[in-house]
Amino acid sequence: MPKIKIEDLAKIQEKTKRVTNIRDGAGKAKIIVHMGTCGIAAGARNVMSALLEEINKQDITDVIVTTSGCAGLCSREPMATIEMAGASPIKYGDLTDKKIVEILNKHILSGEIITDYAIAVGSERTH
Repeated sequence: MPKIKIEDLAKIQEKTKRVTNIRDGAGKAKIIVHMGTCGIAAGARNVMSALLEEINKQDITDVIVTTSGCAGLCSREPMATIEMAGASPIKYGDLTDKKIVEILNKHILSGEIITDYAIAVGSERTH
């Protein structure tokens, strides 16, 4: 096994810092990926991976990404809830890798709610 160099440790530290900031930092929006057993079985890990990859690719630093358990709508998993300051939370369902990236770009970055994917606003169901 090769020895770790100082440069390798610096890269690990930077990557860890970015992930920690994504989870714990203050931001203009918060994305909660529901990762209960039903969500994971439906593909929530892939959704989370695609989301984090896109955030890193675009070097977005003002969006918090976190997880929660089941939201109670198992048949609509994978799901994510978007919370933006001054607005009701939006719950999106039946997500894919492509849909979560579209939600990031349109809803979070441009303020456009994607009604085709939204299943609830606040605590109200939309369809």
